[in-house]
Amino acid sequence: MNDRKIILGVIIMITLGTTLGATAPMLLQQAYALRESFPEAFSNKAPVAISGDNIYVAWWTNKTGNDEVMFRASTDAGKTFSDKINLSNTTDAESRDAEIAADRMNVVVTWWERNQTSNEPVLKISTDGGKTFGPMLKLATNGTLGTGEAKPLLP
Repeated sequence: MNDRKIILGVIIMITLGTTLGATAPMLLQQAYALRESFPEAFSNKAPVAISGDNIYVAWWTNKTGNDEVMFRASTDAGKTFSDKINLSNTTDAESRDAEIAADRMNVVVTWWERNQTSNEPVLKISTDGGKTFGPMLKLATNGTLGTGEAKPLLP
């Protein structure tokens, strides 16, 4: 399990370094420090990323019969939050172990998609403060969307 976290961390650092610039490593260090401060028995975590007055939260839940990764955003320092968005929206896989990082209006959410035949890290990126997200990027398939077609991460 720790090997997968390290590999996913390296992939995230490379991806964020090329898309968000120099602040990405600092944001990831803060997110990991917060996450590691909770006891291991607290298995359903809700990772948080903060950038200015923007607060971004991701978590996974099983309200639909399988685990889904959810997301909410606040632009007023947590006074109010947007409606939740189902980022994974999958029927053939369990979506768990979400992580999140943000820099201004750029938000990156990663998680693991697991089913009987695969177990792979995926990623979604928002460039508008979490209002919308791009397509799911399957990190284990050479940075493609799983269709064999490479796409840029940010416009």
